[in-house]
Amino acid sequence: KAKEESLQSQLEVEEIITTTNFLQLTLDIPEKPLFKDDKGGLVIPQEPLFNLLKKFDGMSFHDVIASQNAGVSMKRRYRLKRLPNYLIICLSRFQKNNFNIEKNPTIVPFPVKNLDLSHYVYDDEKDKKRDGIPTEHEIREMDIKQLKDLLEKHGRLDLMQNIVEKGELVTLCLDFFKRNLSQVLSYKYDLVANITHTVPSEVGREGAFNPLEEGEYRCHVQHEATKQWYEMQDLHVQEIMPQLIGLSESYVLIFEKKNQRVIY
Repeated sequence: KAKEESLQSQLEVEEIITTTNFLQLTLDIPEKPLFKDDKGGLVIPQEPLFNLLKKFDGMSFHDVIASQNAGVSMKRRYRLKRLPNYLIICLSRFQKNNFNIEKNPTIVPFPVKNLDLSHYVYDDEKDKKRDGIPTEHEIREMDIKQLKDLLEKHGRLDLMQNIVEKGELVTLCLDFFKRNLSQVLSYKYDLVANITHTVPSEVGREGAFNPLEEGEYRCHVQHEATKQWYEMQDLHVQEIMPQLIGLSESYVLIFEKKNQRVIY
């Protein structure tokens, strides 16, 4: 018993909280074995994007870090406090070992529209965001500068064009929040660009080639007016179905928050 108490006294857990800004979210793709089908072709495994996003659920531990103190290890867990209007997600596909660079060919399916990240945002930030929505009475009591600041805060200062009178500005703000309140409060994103890296699955695994040098990069973008998606590689451009974009070997994903493009 004395030995157990001594051991428990040595196992001290210290929690340190730090807040940092991020340019992109890097998601790790787990290694999965490749199998061959009946015809001898490789069966590429899949791992949904939502499984990778568990890294930022505030509960899962990642990134075991060795400490300078002997017998002490550090683990990290991540929680998002605020999301940007444009979100960049990088899928960590390439790993360097002692001999070469390997690529993880696992397909990461993701939704092209309505990517909901509300489960990965700290609850206090959600409450602050909801509390930050003014009531109709508060909007009517604002002066012109406050109304402008309100539209700028939600990224819709462009709606003020050719509006001079305060009454028109008040009507515009009331109409904006009435029509788009659910989007203002949401954390839903639509894809605007997708960068893929395509290479035969064997390359990099046998050490014969560097997948970064042998692979091909392609970009998927949507034409805003026609809503048509296109795949581009150098000077070659062709149409592509959005269902195929979410099943490509994505490397970098760029999403736009839904309340950025509200059409009147």
